[in-house]
Amino acid sequence: MEPMFFDGWASLVRTCIVGVMAYCFLVLSLRVSGKRTLAKMNAFDWVVTVALGSTLATILLSKDVTLTQGALALALLIGMQFAVTWTGVRVDWVRSVVSGEPVLLVYRGEFLHAALLKERVNEDDVFAAVRSAGVRGLGEVEAVVLETDGSFSVLPLSGERSGRSSIETLHLTGQTDNSP
Repeated sequence: MEPMFFDGWASLVRTCIVGVMAYCFLVLSLRVSGKRTLAKMNAFDWVVTVALGSTLATILLSKDVTLTQGALALALLIGMQFAVTWTGVRVDWVRSVVSGEPVLLVYRGEFLHAALLKERVNEDDVFAAVRSAGVRGLGEVEAVVLETDGSFSVLPLSGERSGRSSIETLHLTGQTDNSP
């Protein structure tokens, strides 16, 4: 039976040394790769962030993974994230595959039911987002948008029109009336 509580000082020393070195390598790599590497702008970014955390934990706790292997794994994840986001900024189809598109769920106080169904969002979720935004009801809402990161943006009605609307670029899913 393997030890459950204490396996000797060597494993603790290894965890400390490898942990500090792996952590320093990760922080340095993230600083070099830029702020976007850890941004949670969409599902792809979230998956990379979780994968980095999981990889760091594996480096710390698995005696089967050397520091060099772990550093390579972290560098590979960060490099892939950089390459995909760099390409996504320059190539539209890559951006749409990686990020998806924001979806209009409510427009001028009316639910867009086809969009709700397609995105698997119910009206209660939308009402919760509206309340969180400090808006009393849908009659006071210009739009509710499901963003690419899974969050809701609630745009209250406003009498002012200045510049281009942030909802002009959104496509209505399965709706032909109430176009923005």
